[in-house]
Amino acid sequence: MVESHTNKTQHLLELNMLPLSEAQRSHILSLLTEGHSAHQISSSTGVGVATITRLRIKHLPHLAKSTGGRPAKLSPTNIRHAQRLITSGKVDNAVQVTKALQDITNLPLSAQTTRRYLKQNGMKAVVKQKRPRLLPHHKKARLDFAITHKDWTVEDWKKVVWSDETKINRLGSDGRKWVWKKAGEGLTDRQVEETVKFGGGSIMV
Repeated sequence: MVESHTNKTQHLLELNMLPLSEAQRSHILSLLTEGHSAHQISSSTGVGVATITRLRIKHLPHLAKSTGGRPAKLSPTNIRHAQRLITSGKVDNAVQVTKALQDITNLPLSAQTTRRYLKQNGMKAVVKQKRPRLLPHHKKARLDFAITHKDWTVEDWKKVVWSDETKINRLGSDGRKWVWKKAGEGLTDRQVEETVKFGGGSIMV
């Protein structure tokens, strides 16, 4: 009965060119943006393929046409959500992203698939940069130092004696940690592995 009603609605839209409501148009454009094909949208909405194609050409001229085949596991909306999770620091790696996406899509998804989608959308895994942990008073002291010495000449700096240090680990290691970043993204806090100079399991000599 439902199928008969859907076919009847599609037939009327195709032959009589009944105008779509604003809600119908917005829903179809949203589905197109998420990567659904015209035939898939037609099956779920009852709107003819030709009508959907005209909407895509008119309102989404730069949208790539679906090439058919197996539907993509992740929609553009899913991918944008994954990127926001990463850039906001809520997740660090593909395994964590995959778990978050599985909770949303309720579909089986592997970390390798997530990595592939992230790479296809301009993201890459980079090694976290190790930097000393800076508390607010550390940052203020460094800024004050930079302002005080901003006009020093090369000759002024030649009068400064610099000392070398060697770190010996008592606990842990200096192993690398990886994090995802967008192409062209500058260094941010989530791309830094903080280190502690004193009381952090190492000795400076």
